[in-house]
Amino acid sequence: MANLIEIKNATVYRGQNCVFDRFSLAIPLNCNTAILGPNGAGKSTLLKLLFRELYSVYQDDSYVRILGEEQWNVWDLRAHIGIVSHDLQQQYLGTVLGRNVIVSGLYSSVDTPFLHQVSSEERQKALQVMQTLGISELQNRMYGEMSTGEQRRFLLGRALISDPDTLVLDEPTSGLDLKACFHYLDTIRSLMRRGKVVILVTHHIHEIPPEIARVILLKDGAVLADGDKSAMLTEKNLSHLFDTRIRLAQANGFYQALPG
Repeated sequence: MANLIEIKNATVYRGQNCVFDRFSLAIPLNCNTAILGPNGAGKSTLLKLLFRELYSVYQDDSYVRILGEEQWNVWDLRAHIGIVSHDLQQQYLGTVLGRNVIVSGLYSSVDTPFLHQVSSEERQKALQVMQTLGISELQNRMYGEMSTGEQRRFLLGRALISDPDTLVLDEPTSGLDLKACFHYLDTIRSLMRRGKVVILVTHHIHEIPPEIARVILLKDGAVLADGDKSAMLTEKNLSHLFDTRIRLAQANGFYQALPG
């Protein structure tokens, strides 16, 4: 099976700190996957590596490939993979209008490019995405006046406007109250049922929807375990992963961690 993401023997530094030392990971195409790990496991470094914000140390036997290619133009990559992350959420100015958050996904920018005149085609694409996500009534609201959940939905729309096959979601419900969390997860599940592939990066077990088939456990810059969700999400594995005793509860295909 072809791989969406393939990393082999990557050594990655952030400043003087070596986060990954000959790190390897492969995620097949069309496989809804969760990458689960505590803070400091290397999750944010992994995202920055994939989206070319960080690079691995050059070695003959090392590579980072997306869809089989090591070199990507960001303009081309956006048509295949969309990302929603906490870092991206913090980059937008409070004065940006909601509709421009959506359109900016066409340019891999924050806000529409300076002096750019949004075309009727771009407006129509943005409107279709906003209607799909149920946020069209907020299109003229400033980003800074939105709730965290509303901002997150507009960023999801930003990722969707190029109609990528895959969405990479970084702790998607962080900072949301229960109602917004459930609503956002319902939206993600709906997109998955429509054929979007989701790569979920999180330390929150409750964020992993039933449609996720595979779970990768990441700890201290290494893959601790990798396999089917039911085999990975066990009390023994999670207690080891988070260095604390954990009991698991399950309902409607979701998991929740409780103190052990």
